Amino acid sequence: MSPVALATQVLEVLAALAAAPLLLGFVNQCRAWLQSRRAPSLWLPYRGIRKLFHKDAVIATNASPLFRIAPYVVFGTMVVAAAIIPSMATRLPFTSAADAIALVGLFATARVFMALAAMDIGTAFGTLGARREMMVGFLAEPALLMVIFVASLISAATALPAISERLATQSLGLYPSLAFTAVAFTLVLLAENARIPVDNPATHLELTMIHEAMLLEYSARHLALMEWAAALKLFNYACIGFALFVPWGISTGASGPAALLVSIPLLAVKLALAAIGLAFIETLSAKLRIFRVPEFLATAFLFAVLGLLVHLLLGA
Repeated sequence: MSPVALATQVLEVLAALAAAPLLLGFVNQCRAWLQSRRAPSLWLPYRGIRKLFHKDAVIATNASPLFRIAPYVVFGTMVVAAAIIPSMATRLPFTSAADAIALVGLFATARVFMALAAMDIGTAFGTLGARREMMVGFLAEPALLMVIFVASLISAATALPAISERLATQSLGLYPSLAFTAVAFTLVLLAENARIPVDNPATHLELTMIHEAMLLEYSARHLALMEWAAALKLFNYACIGFALFVPWGISTGASGPAALLVSIPLLAVKLALAAIGLAFIETLSAKLRIFRVPEFLATAFLFAVLGLLVHLLLGA
């Protein structure tokens, strides 16, 4: 393990921790601009997290230790995921620790702990949100795995850094299979991060909320960790999309330190474009009824299967 690789690994994790709330704030700003509203401050997510860390936690008397440790587990899994996903470079110490399938397992671990903690108190809203969250995960994970399978068939590897490096270093070509899977991944990203049209992170209406229903009993540092973890999850999904579909500009094993300096501003540009695209989709979309969500995620799975069939039958 070279010192340069270790320093780059630490830089990736710190950049994820610092940039995740900024990405969320920029998405909220773009949504406000597209809807002709006054945009909130770009630093509002940071202020919210800082304010929550300075408050005293209020915990229900019947809360079990699971309710208390869940925010730390959820936040920790998102940090580990950020260390595995190649956002700036591919040859890093932690990137070889797990493949893309294990990365999906990390997201599933965070979901399970959130759902269990939401049901732990025994409130109606927490149980409602947990059931809806598990339904979304049950339908979204197969589509995400199918997207990864298509990319792994093209690159002959299941490790996300190897997939990204293979796609970044090979000659430029058109892959219709990746086009289909990119659409599927976008739909999964919206569902997994509680974005419109699946969920609305700005609402607390009991008939529509999913993610927010699981956080109603949290306060202070626990809520801050949950909110920070949600921003990290959006950042991680965006970086997974970059690694699979827009890998150019990432520092590969054959690149030198200068390539890393180039990859940092390129990552910022990619994140900004992704935030604008996400805000554009949310502005043009309407919130789906909850019983239409399975159809939405079934469409994502269908696009992923089409990508797989195109690759297997046409080799493209």
